[in-house]
Amino acid sequence: MPVRIIQENATLFSHYEELEAGDIVVGRIRMHASEEGLIIDLLQRGIHLVPSGLSQVCSRSKAMQAQLLRHFMGPGTSVVRDQHDMQHCIGFFDDQQAVICKLDRANGGTGVLKFASIEDVYSQAMLGVLRYPFVLQPFYKGCRDVRVVMLGELQEAYERHNSNNFRHNLHFGGASKSWPLNRELQELCERIMNRAGFPYAHLDFLVNPEGDFWLSEINLRGGLRGSRLTQSDYLKQVEKIHAGLVAELAKQG
Repeated sequence: MPVRIIQENATLFSHYEELEAGDIVVGRIRMHASEEGLIIDLLQRGIHLVPSGLSQVCSRSKAMQAQLLRHFMGPGTSVVRDQHDMQHCIGFFDDQQAVICKLDRANGGTGVLKFASIEDVYSQAMLGVLRYPFVLQPFYKGCRDVRVVMLGELQEAYERHNSNNFRHNLHFGGASKSWPLNRELQELCERIMNRAGFPYAHLDFLVNPEGDFWLSEINLRGGLRGSRLTQSDYLKQVEKIHAGLVAELAKQG
C-alpha cells in the first residue's frame, strides 16, 4: 500500500486506527491537554510526524520545555509538578528575591506571574490557587527580551521592550526593533532546536546585562507582531519546510 500523507486533523482522527507504519501526518496535531499520549501511540506504530512529535509536545507545555531545555535557560529555572517540588524550591530560592511563575499552557505572556518572594508562590500553590505544573525561576533584573524566528533560510531577530511592564510582549504595549542575528546566536538557536526536534521555531530569549542569552520559551508557532514576515510569508515557508521533510521521509519508505 502506498504511503498515506495526512494533512488535516479531521482526516487523521477519522482514519486513526487505519494508519500504518510509514504513513505521514503533516502539521501540528490539535488535541486536548490529556491527549498527548496519542503522539506516543503514533510514533510507537511507526507513523511519522511532521513536525516531530517531541517538538509538538514541547510547544504545548512550558513545563516540558523547562525539563528538556533547562540547561539553555536562566540559572535557577525549576519545574514544579506537585507540592513536593514546591517544598524543595522553598529551600532553594532566596526568600527575599522576587520570582517568576509561568503557568504551563498559557501563551502570549498571560501566564507569566511575578511574586515578591518564593513564600508568596508557596502560599498560593498550597492553597490551590496556582495549578500544577508550572515553571519557576528567579526574576532576572535588567534583562532584555529578544525573539528569534527560525524558518529555514528565513530568519530574523528583534527586541521587544516595554518600559512600563516587566512583560515585554507586544500586545502588553511593548515596542519592537531589529536585533542583529549573528552566527553565534544562530548556532545557539540551532542547538536548542536540534535538541527538541524543532524543524523551525520561534525562540524567546532573555539577555542579561553581561550579554548572556537564556532561553525563555520555544514554540512552533508564535505571534508575528513586530516581525518583518507577514502571515502569508510565514505559512508559505512552513509549507515549504513541511514539503521537504515529507519528501525525505517518502524516500526512506
